[in-house]
Amino acid sequence: MMETLITFPAGLSGVDREHHLLATYAMRSADSAGRKHTEPEHPYRGPYQRDRDRIIHSSAYRRLAYKTQVFTGEMGDYHRTRLTHTLEVASIARTLARALGLNEDLVEALALAHDIGHPPFGHAGEQVLNECLVDEGGFNHNAHAIRIVELLETRYPLFPGLNLTHEVREGQASRVKKSASSANSQLLEVQVVDAADSITYNAHDADDALQIGLLPAEELAEVPLWKTVAQVVKNNFGILTKNTFRRATVHQLIECQVSDLIAATKARIQSEQIESIGDVRSVGTLVAPSPDLTVQKADLEAFLFERVYRHPDVLSKREISQQALRNLFVRYRGNPTRLPAEFENLLKVASPARSTADYLASLTDRMVWEMQATPEV
Repeated sequence: MMETLITFPAGLSGVDREHHLLATYAMRSADSAGRKHTEPEHPYRGPYQRDRDRIIHSSAYRRLAYKTQVFTGEMGDYHRTRLTHTLEVASIARTLARALGLNEDLVEALALAHDIGHPPFGHAGEQVLNECLVDEGGFNHNAHAIRIVELLETRYPLFPGLNLTHEVREGQASRVKKSASSANSQLLEVQVVDAADSITYNAHDADDALQIGLLPAEELAEVPLWKTVAQVVKNNFGILTKNTFRRATVHQLIECQVSDLIAATKARIQSEQIESIGDVRSVGTLVAPSPDLTVQKADLEAFLFERVYRHPDVLSKREISQQALRNLFVRYRGNPTRLPAEFENLLKVASPARSTADYLASLTDRMVWEMQATPEV
């Protein structure tokens, strides 16, 4: 059977393409609340395409390549970094968006920005900076991402930050403090990225832990969700080598979660009679797995927390990394004039402690180790 292709007249605008492709409950570029600093429209890129490009070209995004996801570099170079995690989230999120008729450009921009505020050493570094700023509101990587895109990135002459659209900034802000009330007002594009993030780390954290030998395969084999997808692989392919079986099972784990999420979300959209963004904002979370898979995902996440994230080797390296970052905070907080010029200039609008945290959060893991090894002058 020949595949039917969707074609559009030459020169069709992005707005018209969205009219043909997107569901009635998707966020359209034409309905964007715009940017804080007004800019002329681009001749051939929509607003969310421009957001995506600005994020990709930012310094903060590039530095994710050398920031910890879960495991530090000394444990091998196979495992994910914050950048590869972000790319996997964006890939899955776009798949979900297309299946649900949502705005893929907006979803991709949201996904690429979702972890941009992480400091070196990921959540371990976040904990240190949060402790160091306990008297100034703390440090949260989601909130810091907003600070980056609104203030710290200085790539354009007419405004600070990246001047992203309201929808991208709103979506990121919703991640700062999730609650039942805030969930009720989130676009489906925002909900899709949160779901893709969960799917991604469930799969790749298990994959990384197995590959570097941190987790015995026989232990993971007893976790119900992993056991189910592993059996599918065995039924489909028979006996495989250890590495091929691991990769095939990870692929099946992602496929299982994505397929379930799409089916469950479509069912909720239909049952709630969702036809517009107004409908989306008036109900609770729509993008979520089925009840059965929700339970199985929770079991897998609890297992990974106890056997991977709390593994003695991970905790030992975490403590060493945290102390290195803590030492640098003390060094620069005690003498903020030693900060690089762009961060020293922040002292006009921020406290020495916050400016120090802004600088340290911009560093990569290896930059921390290099600076830690350099004696104070």
